[in-house]
Amino acid sequence: MNLKQAGSGAEVDERLAALITNANAVRAITAAVEGTIGPKGLDTMLVDRFGEVIITNDGVTILDKMDVNHPAAKMLINIAKAQQAEVGDGTTTATIMAGGLVSEGVNQVLRGVPVARVIEGVKYGIAQALESIKSRARVICDVDDPMLSNIAMIAGRENEDIAELVVEAARLIGFEKLNEKNFKLSDIITAHEGAGNEVFMGVIVDKERMSQEMPQELDDLKVLIIDDALEPEEIGDEALSTEAGFKRFIELQDEFKVNVSKILELGINVVLVDRGVHDSAEEILIDGGVIVIQRVNANDLRRVAEHVGARMIKRTGLKKNSADIEKYIGHADRIYQDEKLEQVRILGGKGKPMATILVGAATEEVVGERERIAKDSASSVQAAVKGGYVPGGGSIEIAAARMVEKSRENLKGMAAYGVDCVVNALKRPLSQIVENAGYNPLEKVEEVIAAQAEQGIDSLGIDCDYGKIADMQEKGVIDPVLVKMNAIKAAGEVAVAILRIDTIIKKKEDKEKASMSASNTEQGLPDF
Repeated sequence: MNLKQAGSGAEVDERLAALITNANAVRAITAAVEGTIGPKGLDTMLVDRFGEVIITNDGVTILDKMDVNHPAAKMLINIAKAQQAEVGDGTTTATIMAGGLVSEGVNQVLRGVPVARVIEGVKYGIAQALESIKSRARVICDVDDPMLSNIAMIAGRENEDIAELVVEAARLIGFEKLNEKNFKLSDIITAHEGAGNEVFMGVIVDKERMSQEMPQELDDLKVLIIDDALEPEEIGDEALSTEAGFKRFIELQDEFKVNVSKILELGINVVLVDRGVHDSAEEILIDGGVIVIQRVNANDLRRVAEHVGARMIKRTGLKKNSADIEKYIGHADRIYQDEKLEQVRILGGKGKPMATILVGAATEEVVGERERIAKDSASSVQAAVKGGYVPGGGSIEIAAARMVEKSRENLKGMAAYGVDCVVNALKRPLSQIVENAGYNPLEKVEEVIAAQAEQGIDSLGIDCDYGKIADMQEKGVIDPVLVKMNAIKAAGEVAVAILRIDTIIKKKEDKEKASMSASNTEQGLPDF
């Protein structure tokens, strides 16, 4: 999507040209994802110049893969990515609301409301909306709460098998672990073509053992993790050409073999290595019946270390005496290689409890999408455990919009028009969900507003199957508080940032970038 030339196509005050251009760019981005929201949302097909295809309705994936040049559009995409990094879900809601805020803000400015007053009202309205949602939060007290299954289903786009996997993993890991600041439930998910759905206590390393001559499985493990190469210390070519240098080379080779032999003496039977393994070490370890996995990525090394209770060691650490090396060893019940999936599993670690969710997929084309769905579901479950939940389906945004509208009278002057922007933006998620389901959004949104006011129930929304008023909480349509609050906050921040832009000036390119761009042009390469 080329947004370099986004414009309004109408004559406007020159002073508002930047605002109009930015608003149109944001509108184009919003249009790309709004059709995916809700239970009746559709998929988007992304195609690159090589013909590679991604089919998804995951908002952040669509935004991340789009070909975008306009700076305001990039701002919106970056805020969606930040939402994904923070809570792992809600990017489509954040994008739709941000687009709504910018659009409504521009309309107010075109009516003559000063931008500063619009921004003041938007900030006030966003603060009121956040307070409204926070006050309506319901708390999750333990991992057996049945609401977690509903949250997993909604975020997992009603894939029951994935929702069951996520909830089972959450229960295995426990309430305390899910509340840890640096732990992400979505990180334990992996998907493979031809695999069956599975949850187990242990970790997967997406590597095969170093040699087929090594055991395929072992029990009662002593695990050593080397955050380094398992190779002798190197010596320079110049030094090696001298007699003293060659002598030193032989000494280092002998010393290395002695250090590797310590692994066998300590009864270590599993070694994971960050980089490569020298031939002499491979030979010694094969003879000792040790399973070695080389070139393991840093994230997998860390997860295995936590699970087995090991401390990572450098190759120079093997020079220490055996008693000191013993302190670095971890323990687990079993390791085995899955020949079909070409991966190794380590089970029953004696360190921190660690579960793995393996999501199966029938074909290569759907592996990525099922993994994204599972990660969204896991992120929402963890967010609900941390911050509670609220009714979903756009109902809580309508309740917040009603509350914000009431607070409008607390603002004097033209800032109240900025509050109107927030009220209308909060209606956008339900409006789009209803439109995607094939109903009239204006009619249905007003029906929900009237029903909530009449019955005093903030969880009333629209049943997308029948187009009737329904209690979202009773139907199990619920969303995590943290996802909702982060989406509204992110939308407010990016909208204010875009509305504040008064002028767009092209920067002077530095010489290095200009030279690179010219070189790319000569070679027919794209200019990034």
